[in-house]
Amino acid sequence: MKNWMKIRPPFSIARGPVWLALASIVLAWTALLAGASLAGAQTPSRFVGTITTLGSNILTVKTDQGQLYPVEVPATASLKRIAPGQRDLSTALTIQFGDLAVGDRALVRLDPDAPAGVSQALQIVIVKQTDVALKQQKEREDWQRRGVGGLVKSVDAASGTIVLTAGAGAAAKTITVHTSSATMLKRYAPASVRYDAALPAPIEAIHAGDQLRARGTKSADGTEIAAEEVVSGSFRNISGTIASLDAPSSTLVVKDLATKKPVTVHITAEAQMRRLPDRAAQILAARLRETAGSGQSGQRTGQGAADPQQMITRAPAIPFADLKKGEAVILVTTEGATEVTAITLLAGVEPLLESPAAGQDLLSNWSMNTGAGAAEAAQ
Repeated sequence: MKNWMKIRPPFSIARGPVWLALASIVLAWTALLAGASLAGAQTPSRFVGTITTLGSNILTVKTDQGQLYPVEVPATASLKRIAPGQRDLSTALTIQFGDLAVGDRALVRLDPDAPAGVSQALQIVIVKQTDVALKQQKEREDWQRRGVGGLVKSVDAASGTIVLTAGAGAAAKTITVHTSSATMLKRYAPASVRYDAALPAPIEAIHAGDQLRARGTKSADGTEIAAEEVVSGSFRNISGTIASLDAPSSTLVVKDLATKKPVTVHITAEAQMRRLPDRAAQILAARLRETAGSGQSGQRTGQGAADPQQMITRAPAIPFADLKKGEAVILVTTEGATEVTAITLLAGVEPLLESPAAGQDLLSNWSMNTGAGAAEAAQ
């Protein structure tokens, strides 16, 4: 069964990720949804999806597989509302048909005694779209306030300690993540950037070079955290020039400067795309070159002391149509040799690519999430 909540991840590059999937709901509803697979064109006895239309005691539900099911809702049907994260119906609220709204997630159980050829609801359980949005916002804020992120430098499975490097240039720092038996450890599925598809995984699955986010109790200086939750994954950094664009399929081909080979990049609705203004790119390149040349990770330059992560966070978002053939881009993507899915794409980076060492410095510390940086920048 696919995750029926389809929540955005708790974080995503440059907007914090983003962004929680309520995996506990999926687990709780698995038993209820057993036997709900679609067989041929026959309407299943129960199904999950999103309400797309509402009429006079009738609604249409679109499943995550794309099937549309119109359902009559008689006055005798049981209508319940649960909160995101609620596991059972013992405390569910009884609602009326008029409380339903387009966009709500619904579990529909059909009446087996309905007349032949008629789909009538025996029970409908919903999660309100507004409740989901509110929970997502609270989760995003908590990840921003109590989260850290970066590249894994080392892992000590015996002690449960993970060391990260975060930031770039003068803002680079080391963060120690402490895990325990109570820490929820998750890992992204291969070729996936969806948090709701992340699966439990032991600390031994985490390796140097992985991207990692942790949420928990941070030390005053932010260099240590007692983690309640950790999510990690292996991703690829690419810098190069756009060789071609295909707008209908939302894909582009980038010639990787490191391998000199073309890579097909898929841009999904979840990808974060930003463009550095010319002046910001020049300042960032100068700062990273100076830091790389001096070898002093804590040095502030005469150009100012802005965190490169904050500069990226503040860069304006762009649509696919804003990209041009021949321009330089820096990306974080899923793993893959010739075909990848973009997590983030940063355009306007020509000054950075003129200095490979500086560009690589930025890439190697571009974490899976800059939500925390965004929160700090707003203060």
